[in-house]
Order: sequence, then C-alpha cells, then structure tokens
Amino acid sequence: MPHLRRSDARDNHDRILEAARAIFAADGLAVPMREVARRADVGPATLYRHFPTKEALATAAFADQIRACYTIVDEGLDDPDPWHGFTSVLEKLFELYARDRGFTAAFTAVFPHALDFAADRERAVKSIAELTRRAREAGHLRPDVELDDVILVLMAGGGIQAASPAARVAASRRFAALAIRGLRA
Repeated sequence: MPHLRRSDARDNHDRILEAARAIFAADGLAVPMREVARRADVGPATLYRHFPTKEALATAAFADQIRACYTIVDEGLDDPDPWHGFTSVLEKLFELYARDRGFTAAFTAVFPHALDFAADRERAVKSIAELTRRAREAGHLRPDVELDDVILVLMAGGGIQAASPAARVAASRRFAALAIRGLRA
C-alpha cells in the first residue's frame, strides 16, 4: 500500500505542475493557489504539501523554460556569425516570452528575490553580455548600444500583450524585427 501512495503522490505532483504551467502561461503569476489546486484536481492541503509557497511552485514549474533559455543562448553563443547569434537569441527569447506569460513575469522579476532564479539570471546576463560584445566587435551592433540597452529591449519584449497566444507570438516577431533594426549598426 505505501507504494501506491508514493505513486499517487507523484501523480499529484505532476498534475499540480502541469496545471501551474498551463495557468501561469495563460494568465501570469497572479492566479490564486486555490485555482491551481482546483485545476490539478487536488485539495489545497495537497498543493501546499508539495509546494508550500507560490514561489516554490513557480520555480519548479519553470525549470523546463529555464533549460530552454539556456539552450537558446548557448546556440547563439555557438553560432560562428556573431550577428546571427545575437539576433536569433532575441527572436527566440521573444517568442518564448510570448508563449508563456507566467515564465516571463517570473524570470524578469515578479518575485525577484524569492524565486530561485538569481543564478539563472546571472548566467543569462553574462551570456547576453558576451553576445552583445561579439556583435559589437564584429561591427554589426551600433557602437552606442550597451548591455543595459539590450536587457531593456529583452524586458520590453516580455511585456507584449495581445488577445491570444498566437497574436502575442506574431506581435513578438514584429517587435523582434523592429528591435533588431534599431540595434543594427
């Protein structure tokens, strides 16, 4: 019988994460924990036993997106063409942001100190700094563009609003094109 409970607990854990990802992606992090529990078909006590705070739930729910960010940035760093590496990172991150509003809010600071993303943010900033340096040194990035400018553009891309996920993705692509045009030397 204990084995069944462990299996049931794992199922509950997985359902909670699946519900949280779906709700956070659609509506952001302002969704009440009781709504996550309802959508996962578990009681509030079960939810809080697995994730005592919304911050803990968001951190666990967004682990896949963090890995996706690493992959995007690492691919940009591996690109032999500094400008293509730089622009592809912007385009892909904007699309990720458009598809998942909750992740964007979490990663860019809804709970800036509570979420366990400090090391991830630091790694991301260092990688974006390297992409920026390479694009500038290759003569493709305007010489007056600094890392803070690129971070500002990335944060602005995370704020795109539209009526549907498809419209957000389309708007993010348009924003990426405009931002890249504005940054190009």
